[in-house]
Amino acid sequence: MAEIIISPNQKQRQFFESTARYTAYGGARGGGKSWAMRMKMVLLALSHNGINILLLRRTLGELRENHILPLQKLLGAVAEYREVQKEFRFPNGSRIKLGYCDAESDVLQYQGQSYEVIGLEEATHFTYFQYQCLTECNRASGNMDKPFPPRMLLTANPGGVGHDWFKRLFVDRKYRGNEKAENYAFIKSLVFDNDYMMKHNPEYVETLMALPEKRRAAMLYGDWDSFEGAFFPEFCHEVHSCRPFDIPIRWQRFRALDYGLDMTACLWLAVSPENRVYVYRELYESGLLLSEAARRIKEMTPHGESIRYTVASPDLWNRRQESGKSGAEIMMAAGLGGLKKADNSRITGWRVVREYLRDGEDGKSALCIFDCCENLIRCLPLLRFDDNVREDAADTPHEITHAPEALRYALMSRSPKTGSAGEKPPSYLYSFEGKPPEKNNIKSIIDY
Repeated sequence: MAEIIISPNQKQRQFFESTARYTAYGGARGGGKSWAMRMKMVLLALSHNGINILLLRRTLGELRENHILPLQKLLGAVAEYREVQKEFRFPNGSRIKLGYCDAESDVLQYQGQSYEVIGLEEATHFTYFQYQCLTECNRASGNMDKPFPPRMLLTANPGGVGHDWFKRLFVDRKYRGNEKAENYAFIKSLVFDNDYMMKHNPEYVETLMALPEKRRAAMLYGDWDSFEGAFFPEFCHEVHSCRPFDIPIRWQRFRALDYGLDMTACLWLAVSPENRVYVYRELYESGLLLSEAARRIKEMTPHGESIRYTVASPDLWNRRQESGKSGAEIMMAAGLGGLKKADNSRITGWRVVREYLRDGEDGKSALCIFDCCENLIRCLPLLRFDDNVREDAADTPHEITHAPEALRYALMSRSPKTGSAGEKPPSYLYSFEGKPPEKNNIKSIIDY
């Protein structure tokens, strides 16, 4: 027989008592979020026989430090911890399973599983895709004696890749489709609400006070409007995507490639006579060797489709130590011709992408993405600002950066964009090789 004595503050007690379908807690640093999440899950496990609970952090290191070690100390005489499964088993048949979702695709390992309760610690570190996938697993497991209404618990601070979806649901309370306001509860907790912190570590408030203005507003006062959200707020699914159509044979086409063993992202693009760029096909696949990636790109390009060139990340031209050949040479040897080194000017490149996303004088943007290119459409709005370089996009989570990087290479491979989407510039201003033809070279202009 073991006794667990807890002393929650007023906000934590509200969190414990909430029975909403989705309950979020926190909103600033020092509000006692992790403790509240752990203790609510322990209380549920002790109170409901056979309940299945899943607690997630973004990385394994965070999971171990914030939850596994504290729970081992707390539950040593109450529940059995199984290291391989990373779960606590209670005598009443309940269990708390702990997991992490470092890469976005890691969430797919939980498909087909059932948990009455799912907790997302630091929920704004999770993408909307991950959150949605987990809602599908939040259902009755069939292990309980009495029915228990499934629910999700979330803790969060402003900022992060999930800032926008969390803010929409729990702060702005703007709902779409089948989302119902009564299912969502948000309990805002600040460091000032944390009696333990204020008594034992009051200097932490001074630490938060010393932060830069916008970050201080977010981390000390829980201001969700002080953080920039999406790097491309201009992006709108309704405006920048369209249904696939047959691209006329006369339209010029090219490809853009961002290669990595973790992910190969290749985009196929076409340019209309009105100078509008359409992304009409994508390859988004992990684990491909250079030669395999080259063959996959060739396989996905129909026979007879004329591709002017393929612009690729500059690091492909670095020589590999094991072979003495560059990645570009290996890919060309595998049959991928027409490779050209991309301009990797990041800030300038993102500005160009932003220009293509804005509305032109004709009310249309200069960029449109076929809705079959799901990964580019998914990843573009997930990009966030870099914490240190104001005009650059963050390079984490890395999984979401590949398709936008390929798009940046593609648009930078064209000369600087001028005018609106419906305005065709003089032919001598543009070429698909990133260099304008000589103005006096008639053959060059005709070829263009």
